[in-house]
Amino acid sequence: MSRRTAFVVAAVALVGLTARAQTPALRSAPKESLVKQVAKGTFIVKLTPGPATDDPAVADLGHMTIDKLFHGDIEGTSKGEMLTAGTATKGSAGYVAMERVTGSLQGRKGSFILQHTATMNRGAPWLSIAVVPDSGTGQLLGIAGTLSILIENGEHSYVFEYTIDGK
Repeated sequence: MSRRTAFVVAAVALVGLTARAQTPALRSAPKESLVKQVAKGTFIVKLTPGPATDDPAVADLGHMTIDKLFHGDIEGTSKGEMLTAGTATKGSAGYVAMERVTGSLQGRKGSFILQHTATMNRGAPWLSIAVVPDSGTGQLLGIAGTLSILIENGEHSYVFEYTIDGK
């Protein structure tokens, strides 16, 4: 198996395994006047590996583009960039990613950016996906929240807990 193929397999496995990890709660409590909303649905994801490198100094690092199509309470698309890192230890890897989600969220139109941070420590996954502060546009201005990914039988779904401070 080529290094490039190995990175694609590792990234897909990491995304799948970390999907079972719980996303931590928002670190700062929302204002009393904000009501937490919950959005649920499904998505299709396409990960495209970046060009392979022959440089041994970065042979364990990878890059991918992310394209998603959301259905349910989020109707729209996202585009993003992912950086991956593999190790010689089976089941240990990590990734970070940024993706802009554009479309509608329970009828509100706009966009926002999600930040992913994930590790797998010898098979034990940890995943955090949070809205980048002040990244909301249009009717999603003031959005904050966390997104959890669930994968069952190869199908991807999400649970998005969020607030919108519509100042």
